[in-house]
Amino acid sequence: MTLLLDMRNVHKRYPGVHALKGISFSLREGELHALVGENGAGKSTLIKVLGGVVVPDEGELLVRGIPARWAGPGDAIRAGVGIIHQELSLAPHLSVAENIYLGREPRRGPFVNRKRLRDDAARLVAGFGVDIDVKRPAGALPPGEQQLVEIAKALSQNVSLLAMDEPTSSLSARETESLFRVVADLKAKGVGIIYISHRMEEIFALADRISVLRDGEMAGSAPAEEFDPEKVISLMVGRRMETLYPRTFREPGEEFLRMEGLSRKDVLKDITFSLRSGEILGIAGLVGSGRTELARCLVGLDGFDGGRIVVEGVPFVPRNPGDALRKGIVLVPEDRKRQGLFLNRTIRDNVATMKLLQGLRRGLFTDRAAVTHLAETFVQRLGVRCRSVFEPVFALSGGNQQKVAIAKGLAVTPKVLVLDEPTRGVDVGAKAEIHQIMNDLAAGGMAILMISSDLPEVLGMSDAVLVFREGRCVARFSRQEGEPDRLSERVMAAATGGVAHA
Repeated sequence: MTLLLDMRNVHKRYPGVHALKGISFSLREGELHALVGENGAGKSTLIKVLGGVVVPDEGELLVRGIPARWAGPGDAIRAGVGIIHQELSLAPHLSVAENIYLGREPRRGPFVNRKRLRDDAARLVAGFGVDIDVKRPAGALPPGEQQLVEIAKALSQNVSLLAMDEPTSSLSARETESLFRVVADLKAKGVGIIYISHRMEEIFALADRISVLRDGEMAGSAPAEEFDPEKVISLMVGRRMETLYPRTFREPGEEFLRMEGLSRKDVLKDITFSLRSGEILGIAGLVGSGRTELARCLVGLDGFDGGRIVVEGVPFVPRNPGDALRKGIVLVPEDRKRQGLFLNRTIRDNVATMKLLQGLRRGLFTDRAAVTHLAETFVQRLGVRCRSVFEPVFALSGGNQQKVAIAKGLAVTPKVLVLDEPTRGVDVGAKAEIHQIMNDLAAGGMAILMISSDLPEVLGMSDAVLVFREGRCVARFSRQEGEPDRLSERVMAAATGGVAHA
């Protein structure tokens, strides 16, 4: 196979950080080369060098044997390099079609050919097997569909080399399957793909080669058949990872929360369940099945039309998140960057955000010493890796940002913690640490409602699992109901409306 990309001894330094330390990396035509490593290992920096976003300090970059030193992303695009970054870059007020062809709109004379623009965009999106209205504003789409638009945008550029940074982090199982079909088609056409993911099952399903980065250095690189998940994880974190799901199961305590026939028009239909202290109740289902909408109703972000919520035996109607907070119910939302954190503020400010509503004042003024002590306590308790609590949150890795989002919720000492996608977009080491935090909280008597698209996570951490489909709770499974592989099949069958094999 023809060598598409050859990176040799690439270095990149930022103030106080040596992000890439002599990285050599290659990619061939029709090959999928998986790039894995913890957050902060250097993966995204390497991709930014390839995409012309960052200029390396040292080293050589060759594309099809020709030295390349690009002045910006435009140079990389003209060389056939497409990048799908982890952070979405859509213009929210433009339509899906306009986002896909932004700056490259088909024209009829001096005017944009709107019909061709929409037809071309619709053809691209249809390749994913999903129904997305290309005339709709991109900002109005759910995160999973926005991710597909980003992917379509890159594919519209007729790339010969495509780098994908966590492309399935917001996708449902069905959308992920569609993406995998697109990946297979691209490989068959000779496109070389660099694929970054924290999901081991994806890596081993797709990769021809695997390279592992750790602390800006190449920890190992070989054909995929020479690796297994344990070896990859060991290279990533520099130690053996005995288990990602360190759950110690105990008999839960008294019922704290109960939903009875909760309904919201066109969104939720007759949801009934109970949650006990010390219990982790997992909610599985496809994107759009009603999981997040349930959480929003519970904490007062959305209202409900029927049914009721009972907290400690007393009916409860949350009018806003403040009502839920006073009842001891806190939500850590799925999108930490847009909904869970103030990225430009410090760790200290973020951790104390909700706690300030309960006090932490000295007379009329905020008790700054108490706020700092609170933040330092949770940074230590949750193992947030940072220089100090005065570091801005945007400077942290994804895993550490997620820990700060969880700390923000824990700071108000909740009785029920609602975690929506608690480990989305974090590396395997941080994932295990967050799971340990959840285990410790449940052991201390906290009730946890966990919404996750990561089925092994749901099965590994939950006392019981509710399965949602089209706004309904269609099944409930306890952890005692069979082997994980068999239970996984039953959960997925319930979520998709399929039939599990006997």
